[in-house]
Amino acid sequence: MNSPKIFKEKNKKSAGKRALEQEVTGEGEPLKTEPSSFQLPLNIPPGSPSPLGATWDGKGVNFALYADYAAAVELCLFDQPYDKPELVKINMVERSHQVWHAYIPGLKPGQLYGYRVHGPYKPEEGHRFNPNKLLLDPYAKAIAGIVRWHDSLFGYEIGHPDMDLSYSETDSAPFIPKCVVVDDRFDWQGDKQLHLPYHDSIIYEAHVKGFTQMHPEIPEEIRGTYAAIAHPVTVAYLKKLGITAIELMPVHHFVVDRHLTDQGLSNYWGYNTIGFFAPDARYASSGVMGQQVTEFKQMVRELHKAGIEVILDVVYNHTAEGNHMGPTLSFRGIDNASYYRLTEDKRYYMDYTGTGNTLNANLPNVLRLIMDSLRYWIEVMHVDGFRFDLAAALARELHEVHRLSAFFDIIHQDPVISQVKLIAEPWDVGEGGYQVGKFPPGWAEWNGKFRDCIRDYWRGADSMLGEFALRFTGSPDLYQNDYRRPTASINFVTAHDGFTLHDLVTYEHKHNEANGDENNDGTDDNFSCNCGVEGETDNADINFLRNQLKRNFIATLFLSQGVPMLLAGDEAGNSQQGNNNAYCQDNELSWINWAKADKELTAFTAEVVALRKAHPAFCRRRWFQGRPIKGVEDINWFLPDGSEMQEAHWNTYYAKSIGIYLNGTGLRCLNELGERMIDDHFYVIFNAHTEPLEFVLPPEKYGKQWTVVFDTSKTPSFPEAALQFGATDKVLLGPRAILLLIQPVDKDELLPHNRLPNETTI
Repeated sequence: MNSPKIFKEKNKKSAGKRALEQEVTGEGEPLKTEPSSFQLPLNIPPGSPSPLGATWDGKGVNFALYADYAAAVELCLFDQPYDKPELVKINMVERSHQVWHAYIPGLKPGQLYGYRVHGPYKPEEGHRFNPNKLLLDPYAKAIAGIVRWHDSLFGYEIGHPDMDLSYSETDSAPFIPKCVVVDDRFDWQGDKQLHLPYHDSIIYEAHVKGFTQMHPEIPEEIRGTYAAIAHPVTVAYLKKLGITAIELMPVHHFVVDRHLTDQGLSNYWGYNTIGFFAPDARYASSGVMGQQVTEFKQMVRELHKAGIEVILDVVYNHTAEGNHMGPTLSFRGIDNASYYRLTEDKRYYMDYTGTGNTLNANLPNVLRLIMDSLRYWIEVMHVDGFRFDLAAALARELHEVHRLSAFFDIIHQDPVISQVKLIAEPWDVGEGGYQVGKFPPGWAEWNGKFRDCIRDYWRGADSMLGEFALRFTGSPDLYQNDYRRPTASINFVTAHDGFTLHDLVTYEHKHNEANGDENNDGTDDNFSCNCGVEGETDNADINFLRNQLKRNFIATLFLSQGVPMLLAGDEAGNSQQGNNNAYCQDNELSWINWAKADKELTAFTAEVVALRKAHPAFCRRRWFQGRPIKGVEDINWFLPDGSEMQEAHWNTYYAKSIGIYLNGTGLRCLNELGERMIDDHFYVIFNAHTEPLEFVLPPEKYGKQWTVVFDTSKTPSFPEAALQFGATDKVLLGPRAILLLIQPVDKDELLPHNRLPNETTI
């Protein structure tokens, strides 16, 4: 047998970004490598079935692959990501239960590999084995290159009348990226997870590339990469804004769909995972042969030094292989029936995700894959939490969504995973897929009802003050009766999916021509308001109103109970020109244009965030009880005339104005030192009417003297001079505005700090 060569990337001190892109895409010159001395032994040691994947121990590499229904497995070693055939095929004869394994002495980090798996090709029985297709390791920790679309990547013959029942004999190896053996060692310099409590969290949803690609203060050669996120300019900006956690859109290695590639588009968002352990190499500035792993770790370490957590948006509900007509890249060819939810006739896939397939989280091997992946990102990569895309799909047992499914049970008892932030996108596309408020204790959820209600309120839609009050107080109707706290609600007004904040007040219809979507003139499906003109305008009055509404949305978000999540760029007035679904736009339409940043809005956002962080009244750990404290409730609601709200007022669809009293002495919890937590009193006035309204302040028992904190109808909104009002004074508030007033608390008059009245409810 010929001895295979083992390769490593040359040290490139100034390779440049274009050279890296060529390495990733396979364009231009092949990746340069150097051989090292190696002799394949005549007898391959059996190795171990655990851990799965490729594991380097300093002397060699252990390979382990789960493939229950497979008849044979071949390990293939390569010296280039593309074009060249494998140097050697190694028959993995050892099998422990469903795991095939082998140990190759002398192999080192940087080795490229893949698998060919033999077995029945019987799609009607759920089996799609085809050894002509090189397959990615589901446990690969790094992937060099991307899919280069070619008909050979499909297990069947494209264009054949029998469609997916036909069989392709064309080798796919030249067109599929290769897995990389990595060295997990890294100098963390004492780093560990931050474990910041939810009630102190300010989440910032961002795309690795889009956040930094157009930033003029970041070196061009690292823009759009993990290194750019870790750059001092980025970190300083996040700190100044008050961010405590950056939630990164998918960084797991993903595939750009063929139909998008054919149109010159891209799967920019990345919700099309093929490697659940591998940070995508397209976001690395340092290399693709394992350097992307190190660069990601460096990013996490630098953010942690600044007190900023890293949350990953993860997509465990489906893979990039699509439906029965999709490509054979990994799971489908390794063991189709052991990874996917199949229909009763086995040929087709259950699709609760809208992508063509759904991973079967009811099967032990799939649950193990997900849990191993989560633990890897926590223990090896040091991330602080996860946001689960279409999490309802993971909870489905048969066709129903179950709160106590195996997926939740395993996470709840896991001593590692259960200790980080777990955030659900609580819906999927299956029947009954909208599951807001139905996830178990320990989970937080994206609160889509908060988003829709707050949008309706400020655009003047016919909505009830009762629902507005629920969303403002943390959505107790969704979470309170399930042993959860207000922090179960992840509040947001905008996210990656939909209009940006600027576009929310600028467009009433989607403008997705760039996506090839010509249907842009339908009815409003974005809960948006263009303030009288569709799109950008020079009208000063309209622009003033739009800016005021943006301040209203930001203020409402950060004054509400729950955990606020801000979409990156919203604080800078970023626009996608009315595109409400820019998932395929990897260009300036999606990238944040920092040159046009609205510095006044950014400053306002930072001030509101700082206000929230300084006052626990806006980030309560316990629910409001409506109980008196020295004769005053912890929260109370007032009409503009100063009288208390009555039951009939809550369901009046045309009511748009309300005053809310927040009692700073009614927090009912202890701080980290075991002392009673107290705050100042606040009075918040919301006026969503199109006309100014006069508001009468509450009686003296609620506060003798109130000082204005901010007024969104004014510029600047935070006054330089203190404006003060007395009890029962009349205050004129402009149309579509928020006024926040503060009454400082004399802490010496309160109960001793080390005592808290008995409180049994949460």
